[in-house]
Amino acid sequence: MYAIVGATGKTGRVVVEELLAKGEKVRAIAHNADHLETIAAKGAETFVGSATDTSAMAKAFAGAKAVYVLIPPNFAAPGGLRAYQNEVANAMATAIERAGVKNAVVLSSLGAEYAEGTGPVKGLHDLEQRLSKLSGVNVLFLRATFFMENTLGSIDMIEKMGIIGGPVKEDLPLPMIASHDIGVYAARRLLALDFTGKSHQDLLGPRDITWNEITRILGGLLGKTDLKYQQFSYDDAITGMVSNGIPRQAAEAFVELSKAANEGLIRPSEPRSAKNSTPTTYEEFARQVLAVHHA
Repeated sequence: MYAIVGATGKTGRVVVEELLAKGEKVRAIAHNADHLETIAAKGAETFVGSATDTSAMAKAFAGAKAVYVLIPPNFAAPGGLRAYQNEVANAMATAIERAGVKNAVVLSSLGAEYAEGTGPVKGLHDLEQRLSKLSGVNVLFLRATFFMENTLGSIDMIEKMGIIGGPVKEDLPLPMIASHDIGVYAARRLLALDFTGKSHQDLLGPRDITWNEITRILGGLLGKTDLKYQQFSYDDAITGMVSNGIPRQAAEAFVELSKAANEGLIRPSEPRSAKNSTPTTYEEFARQVLAVHHA
């Protein structure tokens, strides 16, 4: 049996579905029972519990030959983003120990090797450090690049404001990945259990892409071929996020991540190859998203 944290999220749901399709037993873990209904209908055992609840996670992991671990997003956590991230990291590590789990695939990020200067990725650094201390557990850290899904706010910006912009440099090539591809890859490694000790794997999407290219693609699909990208100052980006309801601490963390990208701190640890590249292009992703968005 496999235990999957964040089973209703962007990557976790794909992991669950891929494993079920292979005839495996799956325990799908999430904090909202209603969101688990469709997964239960597909044959998964469900478990409702918070990722910060060590006792609940230990019960959820009991009997699992492998687990898929991540930090579910909660940018408005009462104690702040970093405190929440470390609470989850400690809960996951302790639960793995208590349940006697021997294998874990963990969603991390490019830049997780750095303790400072990477915004929310600092929490993934701490997660890697905490899980790396586990004795007798094989852990594979998936250091995924920027999610294509994180560009979706640009669609509303285009439609409501007629602009597209952000704090990242317009001509900076960035590896970018569809979350679906992460889930497919994670499921494959969980099925194979072909990793030992503590290791990491970069996941880079199909190619590097700039915000100028993203603007051209989205503008073309939306019939706005004259759309141009505007680079915002870091302060303006924070102000804009806060005005849209994002807590200041989280907004500052996101902008710090953008600054890290601009300064080359967020980068792959190895050259692009077939091993670390995934298939879904940004063009394919955008077409799929807009088809649903305008359905």
